[in-house]
Amino acid sequence: MTFIAAAQSAGAEVWLANLLPIAVIVAIFYFLVIAPANKQRKKTQEMLDSLKKGDRVVTTGGIHGTIQGLENDIVYLKIADNVKIKVARAAIASVIGTES
Repeated sequence: MTFIAAAQSAGAEVWLANLLPIAVIVAIFYFLVIAPANKQRKKTQEMLDSLKKGDRVVTTGGIHGTIQGLENDIVYLKIADNVKIKVARAAIASVIGTES
């Protein structure tokens, strides 16, 4: 009887020893990839939510402009005199300042 109990105990230890490296790899992956990506996504969403008229911005396509108007998912940019374009709010890459 004790031989069977010892064999079952050894089997559990081997299973745990095989699972431990996988758990370590998952934890490292989370802290090096997933957590920073979530933090960046949250920062970008806060930036998009705080857009206001008069902010100077750059789009993901590299267009520089000044916000002239905002709707739910649309931003109206003035890119030159008498030239306004309509872009998706998600296309705003960064805010570079406020028009004086």
